[in-house]
This record gives sequence, C-alpha cells and structure tokens, in this order.
Amino acid sequence: MNKVAIIMGSDSDLKVMQGAMDTLKALKVPFCVRILSAHRTPDAAARFAKGAQGEGYGVIIAAAGKAAHLAGAMAANTLLPVIGVPMKSSTLDGLDALLSTVQMPSGMPVATVAIDGAVNAALLAAQIIALSDADLAKRFADYRAAQTAKVAEKDERISAEYSCL
Repeated sequence: MNKVAIIMGSDSDLKVMQGAMDTLKALKVPFCVRILSAHRTPDAAARFAKGAQGEGYGVIIAAAGKAAHLAGAMAANTLLPVIGVPMKSSTLDGLDALLSTVQMPSGMPVATVAIDGAVNAALLAAQIIALSDADLAKRFADYRAAQTAKVAEKDERISAEYSCL
C-alpha cells in the first residue's frame, strides 16, 4: 500500500493536522509527517516532493497558513496528487491561505479542502489510495457506513424526543 505524506509548513499546524493522522490511523493507512516550508526550507521541500513517489508515497497532504505556497511547491515538484489544507491564521482567519492554496495556475492542480480541513484531506487521500487497494476500499466503505449509522441513530433519538407535531 502507498503511504501518505503529511507535510506541514510549521509545527503550529500540528494540532489541526492531528485529525488527519487520527483518520489515517483509523483506516490503517501508513503515513509520515514532516515540517517543510516553501519559504524557509524550499530546497528540502523540493527534494522531498521530487523523491516522494520513489519512497512509496501515493499522495501528499500539504498544510500551510498565510501565503500557503506549500501545496503548490509540492505539486510543482511531483506527479503525485497533492491535497492542500489551508490553515486558519490570526491574520485573515485562513482566507489568505485558502486563496493561496486553491488558486493554482492551469496545469498545476492541487485538490483543496476547507480551512483546517485535515480530516477531509485524510479521507480524500485514503480514497485515492483505495483505487488500487481493495482492502483499504473495504475499510473506507465500512467507515462511511458507520458514519451513516451514527446519523440514523441520532435522527431516531431526536425524532423520538421532539416528535413532529
């Protein structure tokens, strides 16, 4: 099975990105976590992206705030799918990061999830890898079925408590 790379621009992103790590663990998807900056460590970031496929990675998740060029820098240096997670910052509540991540030039795609959308980034990465891994596809289907069951259970409980008049 291919691994997922979770790349953060700063360790301040760790708290939010823990959601991606927990989700990948629950789905039994191997991953590694690195701190690489498009601005402060551009050579190391480019080296990682260029070698990621050869190291067994299938998807890169890149989380960054403010100017948020990390996902684009990763995408520019690999043929792997890159998922950008714009991080909320105190400056513009993550809107700056969202726009920096989503507005990629034609020919350089980066899939972008919501601001602080680490869990959805992990789920999308798992879906991509599951295209060539039947066991993961089954675990992902079970995960979705469990989500459906939780909502149905909550609906039943609420409907009983607040019956329609």
